[in-house]
Amino acid sequence: MPPILNAQDLTKRFGAQPLFKGIAFTVSDADRIGLIGPNGAGKSTLLAILAGEQQPDSGELATRKRARIAYVRQESTYAPGLTVRQVLETALIAATIPEAEREGRLRETSGRVGFPTLDADAALLSGGWRKRLAIAEAIVTHPDVLLLDEPTNHLDLAGIAWFEALLNEAPFACVMVSHDRYFLENVATEIVELNRVYAEGLLRVKGTYSKFIEGKQAYLEAQSQLQAALKNRVKTEVEWLRRGPKARATKAKARIDNAHELIGQLRDVNQRTQTSTAGIDFAATDRQTKRLVEFQNVSLTFNPGPQQKAIVEHLNFLIANGTRVGLVGPNGSGKTTLLRLLTGELAPNSGAIKRAASLKTVYFSQTRELDPAVTLRRALAPDSDSVVYQGRVVHVASYATKFLFTSEQLNQPVERLSGGERARVLIAKLMLEPADLLLLDEPTNDLDIATLEILEDSLLEYTGALVLVTHDRYMLDRVSTIVLGLDGRGNAATFADYSQWEQWQVEQTSEKELPRAQQPSTPTSAGKKKLSYLEAREYASIEDRVAAAEARLNIARDLLDEPSVATNAEALTAALHELEAAQAAADELYARWAELTEKAG
Repeated sequence: MPPILNAQDLTKRFGAQPLFKGIAFTVSDADRIGLIGPNGAGKSTLLAILAGEQQPDSGELATRKRARIAYVRQESTYAPGLTVRQVLETALIAATIPEAEREGRLRETSGRVGFPTLDADAALLSGGWRKRLAIAEAIVTHPDVLLLDEPTNHLDLAGIAWFEALLNEAPFACVMVSHDRYFLENVATEIVELNRVYAEGLLRVKGTYSKFIEGKQAYLEAQSQLQAALKNRVKTEVEWLRRGPKARATKAKARIDNAHELIGQLRDVNQRTQTSTAGIDFAATDRQTKRLVEFQNVSLTFNPGPQQKAIVEHLNFLIANGTRVGLVGPNGSGKTTLLRLLTGELAPNSGAIKRAASLKTVYFSQTRELDPAVTLRRALAPDSDSVVYQGRVVHVASYATKFLFTSEQLNQPVERLSGGERARVLIAKLMLEPADLLLLDEPTNDLDIATLEILEDSLLEYTGALVLVTHDRYMLDRVSTIVLGLDGRGNAATFADYSQWEQWQVEQTSEKELPRAQQPSTPTSAGKKKLSYLEAREYASIEDRVAAAEARLNIARDLLDEPSVATNAEALTAALHELEAAQAAADELYARWAELTEKAG
């Protein structure tokens, strides 16, 4: 059977520089393709072309006859007054679904998505529920291909887990633009990176995200070898050209042409492999105080009375210098509200919040407030053409370059920047303010994976305290030293990591479903967890590492049998130390292998 979507030789440009050029992209039955790439590579544009909402400058897109394509955009908005039912009914009518089938499909889909009522006003739903409605609007038509642009951006952690389960059971193919590495690892069966560093404009690797990383590394190593080989060949040909061959000879002319062709190939490879990364480096103050913020029996409730909403009740929590707190909870549980308590914007109903004297707090808001009319230059440096960065005066053009902005973009209004570029502007502004306490509310939205990794490295090196709200489970696991979990009913508890909090959520739900007499009197311990993304990568390579450790151990044993070593006290001592170290390393790896094998099940 032919592919559902078959795009060949696609080119799309905005301005002089093409987003992508001459790429091929196919989608077949049961494909679950994760589409990644740096900000500005054209991922959303490619998705819109596949959906038929934009046209390429050149190239062709063939769609299988009678195939149904559904498209979920980054932002999901609805006209005021439209109910959930009306949104879904409109989608069914537009897809020409027979009237006799509509009610059954509508109820089945709304049940899978989890809507408690179909009469809710779609425009008044939270961001997470609007995203669920957009997904329901797409899948109610039973598409052959579902195209998703950053589908996890407004979903909370529970919503992402629900969505992963839905996609893993779905009969349709899907293409997902996402920066959520755990989501890609759990759902995608193939990864495509759209990036000009690749000769074909993209790299496609079958398997999970961790398999893609291995495939990308192999590709880059091959490119590096090609680059080295081309450099050597070009050097030889240039030296030959300098000796002044006679161009009249046919062989000489052919060799001259070949030399120019090699030089062109080397230039192309060099241009592709020259990549830039954003320079993110948060600055802490020199404060020596250990206790920065302390919650003492803090309670905060909105709308006192029958409709009251408890955010936290009797919370006792200390944020010390160097603590990195991951703040998690369902949508609407009060994570942003808790950050507003930390900034002092809100005061608790009872209890006390003690702050260190002259505490410097920097807050990254998820609303990302930037004046769209102001230029990039004025957004970064409102009052002059320079900024003070790490105690030095830096020209705004140089500072913008650190965040991958060109000099041409300095005088462009902020409204022309992509979501990821706007996020980089806000991070650049934050970096100009040394902080004792850094509050980050969903900083990962719209950032590409390469920038996320740089952001994570910077947060790990930051010496102040940090409170991080994010739905990116990989970042939570990598960055946070403690997790503070909210359940949306006023309860809060601390955990070692995200997985432990997730287990607690499951237990809380199970306890609510049990009759009171059957509920456990004390919390149960966390059960067996599946491998995390990092553990999965470790597990994939540990057998080779064990083999290498065994080889080292055998070499150490053979060394002891050498007569020259056995008769030399100094050499014998060194050999014994090496044997002991090799044995310890092998034992440690075998123990870790057993541990990971048990977790993998």
